[in-house]
Amino acid sequence: MTQRFMAPADIEAKSFRILQEKMGPFYGTKEELAIVTRVAHATADVDFGMSLYIHAGAIKSGLSALRSGAPVITDVEMVRAGIRKDGLESMGGRVLTFLNDPEVAEMARNTENATRSQMAMRKALPHMEGAIVAIGNAPTALFEIIDRIKAKEASPALVIGMPIGFVGAAESHQELIELDYPSITAPGPKGGSPVAAAIVNALIKLALRP
Repeated sequence: MTQRFMAPADIEAKSFRILQEKMGPFYGTKEELAIVTRVAHATADVDFGMSLYIHAGAIKSGLSALRSGAPVITDVEMVRAGIRKDGLESMGGRVLTFLNDPEVAEMARNTENATRSQMAMRKALPHMEGAIVAIGNAPTALFEIIDRIKAKEASPALVIGMPIGFVGAAESHQELIELDYPSITAPGPKGGSPVAAAIVNALIKLALRP
């Protein structure tokens, strides 16, 4: 019979033991394994975790940014809420989210076919140099980041592109993969705010190691 009540640390340890059994052999780096495992744990979807695309320069660039106190820019409050702010702040970083900024709402009203998520990324441009961008909801936000990188108007250290849905999500993921830029995403339409936050948290944990 399953034990219904356990200490949080015991629950986490048991969960990760089960995950490791389900995942089987992993041929990437230990850092890549930490990210894949954290995503599989957050989604209870081992196959999705194993499908992650992790650019060759993604982890090194992301860890360097965190350790230098760079901010994490998110598209929505849900990603912001899921990030371990104590760990981030201990390295001098902070989370920035502009979705609910009144100026962003005004920008969206005055720009044809624009979303607030897209305009929030434009508002974030002055903070983006060397930052980590974590997109967990809006494909339009990820498309905006990709366009700005292509135009050499933005140079974040790492782009975590995990918008979810049936309109634009898979396409935005694929564009990010083809950009050949330090990034973490996954083929197809799956993603979401918990996934984006899980990846940031995995990186924070790695960055805090001695």
